[in-house]
Amino acid sequence: MRRSTTPNARVLAVATAVPPYELGQAEVMRRIELALGPRSREIMRLLPMFGNTGIDRRYSSVPIEWYETLHDWPERNRVYLDSALDLLEVATRRVLARTGRSLNDIDAIVVVSTTGIATPSLDALLMERMQLRRDIRRLPIFGLGCAGGAIGLSRASAMARNDPGSLVLFLVVELCALCFRRDDFSKSNIVATALFGDGAAAALISSDGEGAHIGGGGEYTWPDSLDVMGWDVTQEGLRAIFSRDIPELVTTKLHDVAVSFLSEHGLTLRDIDCFVCHPGGAKVLDALEVAFELEPGALVTARDVLREYGNMSAATVMFVLERTIGDSQPWRRALVSALGPGFTAGFTLLSNDLSS
Repeated sequence: MRRSTTPNARVLAVATAVPPYELGQAEVMRRIELALGPRSREIMRLLPMFGNTGIDRRYSSVPIEWYETLHDWPERNRVYLDSALDLLEVATRRVLARTGRSLNDIDAIVVVSTTGIATPSLDALLMERMQLRRDIRRLPIFGLGCAGGAIGLSRASAMARNDPGSLVLFLVVELCALCFRRDDFSKSNIVATALFGDGAAAALISSDGEGAHIGGGGEYTWPDSLDVMGWDVTQEGLRAIFSRDIPELVTTKLHDVAVSFLSEHGLTLRDIDCFVCHPGGAKVLDALEVAFELEPGALVTARDVLREYGNMSAATVMFVLERTIGDSQPWRRALVSALGPGFTAGFTLLSNDLSS
C-alpha cells in the first residue's frame, strides 16, 4: 500500500442533496412482486431480501412509475446528466452557504461519479451552468464505484495541499436507482433494486479555515478480484455486478489491510475513535464491525444513513461524514473507509486533534 504524505488540508464543510422522489421500501417490494413475480419464481424467493436490507426509504431522480416501462441506455444517460447536474448545483450552493464562501472563491473541482457517462465531464457542465471561474482546475474521477467517496476525498485534499490557500470543491453524485431493469430476473438486479438510491454530496477543502484535518489517504486492491463488483454496460444501461462473497471478504480480508494502512501512520485500530464507513448493506456493516474490532451495532451513523437513504454508492459515505462532523459527540481521530470495484479498499484519515 502506498502512503501519501501528511497533507495540510481541512474539511471546511459537507453538504448533501437528494432528488425529489421518495421510494418507500415496502412500496418498491410490492411493485416488484406485482410486475416481476408472476413471471419468475426466483423473484418471489428473493422478495424477503427487501425487508432484510436495513433500509426504510430511498430517493430517486424519477418517479417510481418510470421504472415500469423499458428504457434504453441513451435515455437513462440523459436522465443521469440532467439529474446529476441538478443535485450537484444544490449541494454546491448548500456547502458554500455553510462556509460563507462564494462561487468565485472556488479554485478547483473534483467530481466523482460512476453511474453515467459525461463528456464534457460533469465538472465542465457544472462550470457552464453555474458560471464558475474559467481558470478553475478540474479533475473528473470515474470508475471507483462505492469507494469513490473515501478515495476522492483523499485526491481532493492532495490538490488543496499542493496549492496552499486554494479552495477545492469536492463533489460526488451517484444515480444508482437508474440501473433497475424490469426484464432482468437475475439476483444481482434484485439486490441492486433492494439497495440502491440516488444522492449527491459536496465538501469544501482548503489549508485555510476551520475544520477537521485530513491526514493520510491510501488504498488497497486485492489480486484476482475484478469480478467482485462493478457494472456491465448493455443496451438497456448499466447492469450491477455483485459477488455473494462480499460480506465474507470484508470479514476475512479487510482487517489486515486496515491495520497495515494505520501502522504506516503510526496508528492502530484502538487509536481510531470514529469510523466513517460506507454502508453498502446491512450484512456489509456487520462485517465492517468485525473487521474493525467493533461491538455489534457500533456503526450507528452508517446504519442510520443506510436506513434513510439506501446505498448511494460513492455519495453514501459523505452523508455519513456530514452527520459525523455535525454530531455533538467529540472525536479525535476518524477513519473514512469504503470498498469498491477493483476490489479496492479506500481510506482517508481525519483528525480533530491539531497536535496529532
